[in-house]
Amino acid sequence: MDDEPIVTLHGERALIDRAGHLFAGARHEFLVAAADPLTWSAGVRTAFAAGLRPTTEPGGPALRKLYSPEALPDARAERRLARMAAGGADIRICTAPLGQETIVLDRRIAILAGAPGHGRRTYTVIRTPDVVAGLRSLVHAAWASSPELDDHLRRRPPALGADARRILRALAAGHTDEVAARQLGMSLRTYRRRVAELMEALGATSRFQAGLRARELEGHV
Repeated sequence: MDDEPIVTLHGERALIDRAGHLFAGARHEFLVAAADPLTWSAGVRTAFAAGLRPTTEPGGPALRKLYSPEALPDARAERRLARMAAGGADIRICTAPLGQETIVLDRRIAILAGAPGHGRRTYTVIRTPDVVAGLRSLVHAAWASSPELDDHLRRRPPALGADARRILRALAAGHTDEVAARQLGMSLRTYRRRVAELMEALGATSRFQAGLRARELEGHV
């Protein structure tokens, strides 16, 4: 395989057996783009990590990982990525769709994961310098322009329940408290309390600002 510039492998077992040794040579950069941190199975991740040292150790490669927001479906996933970041990985979140999950090593090897399906997933290992350079340029450009994990978590919309979403729509519509409370089937006191809680969650200092924020979140509510 070392003499083949491009080879497609079928299934993770073949990838581990025929390409796992390539990752032991990573010394400068380990660049990943993935929709999910668990895209690569435990066996594949172990094989890839065998030759990697944390960036805190002298000579360790820079670990740069780009994920889509789908990698953060819940608090458990957030903690997983936070542990990866604490271990030395520079993690960023790309809001644009990731065309294909990719790994690039030291600008010399690239691996493209085929779309998951019912059969064995394919993995294309590329060693052609110009192709690897082009793939690395695209992935790194997306990584460099994406917010870091902490920034993404701070900026993203807060988790909102059904009632909160309805209240946000009422604020965005500019209804008076009395009209909004009546439409939502709440007492005026409950409505005002819920609005105050939402304003705090949104970081809004006025009803007007909360209404603007509601419009920003319109696609999410």
